Amino acid sequence: MDSKIEQQLEKIMPEDLARTFESAYHVLVQGNHEHMDDLLKNGGVLLRKAAQRFTPTQMVLGVAALATVAIVLIGREMNSESEGEAHDVSEDKRQLATSKEKGNK
Repeated sequence: MDSKIEQQLEKIMPEDLARTFESAYHVLVQGNHEHMDDLLKNGGVLLRKAAQRFTPTQMVLGVAALATVAIVLIGREMNSESEGEAHDVSEDKRQLATSKEKGNK
């Protein structure tokens, strides 16, 4: 009986992991959001296969760990966008103002 159940369960293949990580790399690291559909599809397949193998407690802990990592990565990305090199824009405004004055004359 146990062997029949094992045969019915889909195995998590290395290709499943590779596709999911490749899609995540394109979306998260390279910022290529065209691969978001692939990431969701591959991640869903991986999650479905993992759900067949793990207990409900293991699934909850795994999803919580993934959510924590996602929150940390999003937080880092948002901080890195706001932390840029400061530069004085007053010269740019002066140049714009003088060019407008010349255009009005």
